[in-house]
Amino acid sequence: MSPTPSVVFLCVHNAGRSQMAAAWARRLGGAAVRVFSGGSDPAAEVNPAAVTVMAEVGIDIAPAREVPQRWTAELVRSAAVVITMGCGDTCPFFPGVRYEDWELADPAGLPPEQIRPIRDEIKRRVEDLLRRLGIAPGSPQAPEGASG
Repeated sequence: MSPTPSVVFLCVHNAGRSQMAAAWARRLGGAAVRVFSGGSDPAAEVNPAAVTVMAEVGIDIAPAREVPQRWTAELVRSAAVVITMGCGDTCPFFPGVRYEDWELADPAGLPPEQIRPIRDEIKRRVEDLLRRLGIAPGSPQAPEGASG
């Protein structure tokens, strides 16, 4: 049996895109994937509008549950894949680590109606990523609230 792959989602503040992506990966990948997120300059809290739009689809990324955090070199080096979202040169790069850059609008300062399409695009990309990792999105072994 192969080890459980880990995915790391990175953006600057770890308050919007990377939090939503990590939450989708946890929900859709469950126990079949280890999920982490981080930022190069973490915000004080998760974007409240991102919390709102994720709650609309039954996913809780409220500040009591999720806290923006800084990525660590160890975490990034151990990942099966690192997804960067808008952090440019501030995102870490380690030779031999698989990277993908997802160009997505930054939800910072946007109202919920403008974040919903970003949320939905992130979900689509996470589903595709999971499939490419050999994981069926939404598999039955996905425990609610699984985190990495």
